[in-house]
Parts: sequence; structure tokens; C-alpha cells
Amino acid sequence: MAEKKAFPLRLDPALHDAIQRLADAELRSVNAEIEVLLREALARRGVRPERSQPARRGRPPAGPIAKKDKF
Repeated sequence: MAEKKAFPLRLDPALHDAIQRLADAELRSVNAEIEVLLREALARRGVRPERSQPARRGRPPAGPIAKKDKF
């Protein structure tokens, strides 16, 4: 899984509130909404960043089951 790049971002409170309302309407976190908005803005400018491999979700693949001693 690719690591996400973390960095501080300072936003005008009114801009943050607008993004929060949009994120709530789309059932996303503010962070995910900002990422969507940035990807849309880049696409409008003709920039298509590669997507990293998404995080694997769910249970790990089935493997051998460990035998437990019964008393």
C-alpha cells in the first residue's frame, strides 16, 4: 500500500465550512473531499496524476488454520 503524504494545510474558515458542507452532502471526510476537488481541478487543466494502489480492505486471505489443543 502506498503511504499518503501528510502536510499541514491552512484554509480560510469560510472555505473550510463550504468544503465541510459539500463533504457532508457527499458522505465523505473533508480530507477525501479536498482530494476529489483537487483531482477534478487537475483534470480540467489536463493533468492526470497516476492513482496509487488502493489500500487492501477486508479480511486477509485464508491461510492454514492453527490447531488448538483441547483440554
